[in-house]
Amino acid sequence: MSFKSIIIRLYYMLIHCDGKVNEGEIALGKRMMEAEQISEAEFDRLVTALQDRDLAALYKECIVELKRLPKPLQIRCIAWLCVLANADGFMDRAEWQFIYKIYHRELQLPLDVIMGVQKELMRKVNAVIIEQIAPNLSNPRLALF
Repeated sequence: MSFKSIIIRLYYMLIHCDGKVNEGEIALGKRMMEAEQISEAEFDRLVTALQDRDLAALYKECIVELKRLPKPLQIRCIAWLCVLANADGFMDRAEWQFIYKIYHRELQLPLDVIMGVQKELMRKVNAVIIEQIAPNLSNPRLALF
């Protein structure tokens, strides 16, 4: 299983773990796709296939595959989960438990490194958003305020 497949599966499980999918999670999911060079067709195909899957079985499968990834890609996956979980302004308890279980219990990854990558990803996401709205403004520098 590839990094892209794993991150899409993790995204799917995260946005469904609190029982409600919101627009912010979907919008940031699109930003993640862009940043990770995942085509919309590939994303849609995998998400459609996941809709019929048992989440517990999917979780177990994903953990096995995550453990096969190099540590930097494991960290990147978890950092994306943190970015996505904060899409609506806060991290829901179920989302936090899901992320904690993976990074701490399953993978034993360092939180400080995850947070550093999370900040980097947020800068990239924000830069893309600013690039998209700046052409519509008469003074792009004001887009930051």
